[in-house]
Amino acid sequence: MAVLNRIRTPTTSQAATPATSQAATPATAPTTAAAVKRGAGLGLLLALLATVVWSGSFVTSRGLHDSVPPVQAAFWRWIVALLAVAPFALRETWRQRSLIRHHLGFITLAALLGVTVYNTLVNQAGLDTPAGTMGMIMAASPVVMAGYERLGGQRLGARRIVGMLIACAGVLLLVSKGSLTLGLSVGAFWMIAAALCFGSYSALLRRKPAELGGLAFLFCTFVLGALMLAPVYGVSLAVQGGFEFRTGTVGPLLYVGVFSSAVAFFAWNKAISLIGAARAGVIYYLQPVCVALLSYAVLGERTGPLQILCMALILGGVILGASARTKTAR
Repeated sequence: MAVLNRIRTPTTSQAATPATSQAATPATAPTTAAAVKRGAGLGLLLALLATVVWSGSFVTSRGLHDSVPPVQAAFWRWIVALLAVAPFALRETWRQRSLIRHHLGFITLAALLGVTVYNTLVNQAGLDTPAGTMGMIMAASPVVMAGYERLGGQRLGARRIVGMLIACAGVLLLVSKGSLTLGLSVGAFWMIAAALCFGSYSALLRRKPAELGGLAFLFCTFVLGALMLAPVYGVSLAVQGGFEFRTGTVGPLLYVGVFSSAVAFFAWNKAISLIGAARAGVIYYLQPVCVALLSYAVLGERTGPLQILCMALILGGVILGASARTKTAR
């Protein structure tokens, strides 16, 4: 993670001075273009990594639905994530403590959306919603990301819009099972709220101060998110009681804490800084496919011909949309 954190996208401060710009342009233009291309490729790979890892968290949330209360699962997830990130982030966090205080409001909002609320909603949905359906509904969050990007002055381009519509069609067919009526459960509405929450968090990341280190930001959101969960965790303990620490509960919590939180959130945050929320969101459409495969392998949730057809639509939309470029609206 420390290696990835040192990767930076080109900034205007790196441009040539007026006195040397004409001489430097022919030599530096190909180099700059290659660097941008490498950054875009890395961003897509990081978004894919986060998407695949997060797919497993839906399966674990569903698997824990009858053994760990949702709030308690969320709280321990972030405690594990804190312990995983701390060795890499403490030095940077201490060095940037004045900058963190200055941007504390922004960091707190990001922690509320991405840490405290989002994962708790996912765990709540897992009480009565199949993992495959959870992943399908979460695929709506890229639409939210793209909407925020458009409001921020980004033209998505015809290719990306078409790819997004194709992927959305695949998601809708999966959720509706080919019917005009969705028949959503209560848990599905929790997942819709989670998708809106995650889409808003991802769009917010584009406003992260460039000088704020990625590990310091991640560590602070984990700390604040866990602190905001603590009172609700105490209520859950008093009302529902605790859960039994055994292999079947600790193992999944370690997975979502280390991989789905520390690794995936770092990769996703970095991907957005490199390619933007809208383009990363197109990769996120792969999640229903990954979740369906994992839920079949781990939980025995079957995938039929309709699901396979819809996955093909989602994959086609992802490939089409991910190859497009985002342009600034004028």
